[in-house]
Amino acid sequence: MSLLRQILLGVALLAALGAYVWFTGHRIDAAEQRATVAEASATAARADLAANKASERIVTRYVDRVQVVRERGATIVQKVPVYVTAQADAQCTLPLGFVRLHDAAAASATLPDTAGAADAQPSGLALSTASRVIVGNYTTCHTTAETLTTLQAWVRANSGGH
Repeated sequence: MSLLRQILLGVALLAALGAYVWFTGHRIDAAEQRATVAEASATAARADLAANKASERIVTRYVDRVQVVRERGATIVQKVPVYVTAQADAQCTLPLGFVRLHDAAAASATLPDTAGAADAQPSGLALSTASRVIVGNYTTCHTTAETLTTLQAWVRANSGGH
């Protein structure tokens, strides 16, 4: 074989080897990049799964707590006739001023600067009825408190610990 052919063959082999090395390096880089993306996706999926599990636990705990609060409120309302008897209803006349005061507090409304003579008049509202309303208001308050506490726990669980 002539020297020129040997040189050309050597150059061709070197070019083929160079192309093989470049192609293989490119494939390895692409595979590493896909692996990095796959790892990031897996990490994100694990984080989402953990957040969903935490959210599920928090929601379940919320539902349980709110149910307990409502059951307690219902039980207390059922006990109103035991603690506020018909005799107590007959003996206690709630003045109209009490009803106005309670309703303003429930509605977060303002009251007149001074009470009038009409506020001292009987309201016709039984003490037992007022007791049921007040118990219902406190039950709603405690339910709202549980809702807020649960929302805060959910935010903490889903904020990445910040």
